[in-house]
Amino acid sequence: MMQDKEKLQAWIEGHQQEMIDFLQKLVQTPSDNPEGDCYPIAVLLQKQLSEMGFDRVSLLEVDAEEVKQAGMISLANVVSSTEFGTNAGLNIVLNAHGDVVPPGLGWSVEPYGGEVLDGKMYGRGVAVSKSDIAAYTFAVLALKHAGINHPLNGKIDLAFTFDEETGGELGPKRLLESGVITPDLAIVAGFTYSAVNAHNGCLHYELSITGKSAHAALPETGVDAIEAASCILRALYGYRKTLSLKKSSIKGIDHPSLVVGLISGGINTNVVPDQCKMRIDRRLVPEEDAGQAEAEFIEIVQESIAHMDGLNVQITKILHAESFGPVPENTPLIQTLQSNWNSIMKRKGELSINGVPLYTDARHFYSKGIPTVMFGAGPKALEEANGHRADENISLSDLLDAVKIVACTLYDLLAESNSMRVVINNHR
Repeated sequence: MMQDKEKLQAWIEGHQQEMIDFLQKLVQTPSDNPEGDCYPIAVLLQKQLSEMGFDRVSLLEVDAEEVKQAGMISLANVVSSTEFGTNAGLNIVLNAHGDVVPPGLGWSVEPYGGEVLDGKMYGRGVAVSKSDIAAYTFAVLALKHAGINHPLNGKIDLAFTFDEETGGELGPKRLLESGVITPDLAIVAGFTYSAVNAHNGCLHYELSITGKSAHAALPETGVDAIEAASCILRALYGYRKTLSLKKSSIKGIDHPSLVVGLISGGINTNVVPDQCKMRIDRRLVPEEDAGQAEAEFIEIVQESIAHMDGLNVQITKILHAESFGPVPENTPLIQTLQSNWNSIMKRKGELSINGVPLYTDARHFYSKGIPTVMFGAGPKALEEANGHRADENISLSDLLDAVKIVACTLYDLLAESNSMRVVINNHR
């Protein structure tokens, strides 16, 4: 088996340039979300995978009205299944997303150029998470073409989706609920220097505060919605301080958080404002109960303006992203990944297994009881890659290492597929 892994790594090294070219094409295809016009990149990806020789590459279009309701323009999912030996073995899904945040300002290179400088590729989405699409694609190609000797059994599904920035409801969640993918295990987009086994959940709220307008010369005849908003803000910021005391026990996750990210209101300078809206992001650590957190939030908002007459406050929950994990470190998926990481990256210490404070599509797999880990191409921290910032980049050496680790992990899991299935079921 060691000889097979050497073949896999040699094949990957020999096809590094094709992998770079493939990733460049993805980066050079804009897929900003918002606005969410992501059908073109899905079409490109389906074409690329078909030309690479993948079987049954499906372009799964999503109903236009559902896409519109999700706040996007166009959307399709791309799924390809590769079978090894008999289909009686494990079914492993590799999921990464190709939608990205808009570039913003401050770039020193073209955001959609995919330019390579000093061993790094630059471009929006190159780290989050188009490099993972490339890593997973070439890991499977290596298993298909490296000439390994040990028989493999099972199926690997590439599931590439394009709505992670809007919650993943029409991407991985739909693929799971419709039975398009039925994984025993899932590896989803992550970074090369850690195996992520947990992440925060998130609640997004919109507050619509309605008062009564009046002439600014007679403010006492109106009900000031922005004054009410200021009362709510003081209460929420006081509440935020208490959240720092709720420490998570999971490595990499500190405490819950709250951010008021958007405020708008008022009619004109000389008018008492009759309306104000704000949007709030409340992050949940995995140990928290979402229902309790929501009840606390609503109570704080309502109590903060209870002294003001003539107000109406509507609280609308616009997102509830469940927490992910923690997945136990002794699960076969994490143990196999860790073993291959330590072998390939032996000069770089031990693989870190930790949680992260963001939320991702990993939660959709975990909620179905599927052992899941976040692992892919990238640095030790999101900040290092400038994820969601100007000059986002990925080290090509990190990408190469990630492909090798994923390929060898898939090899181990499929080489012992039948016995591994029993062990995995016992861990569920």
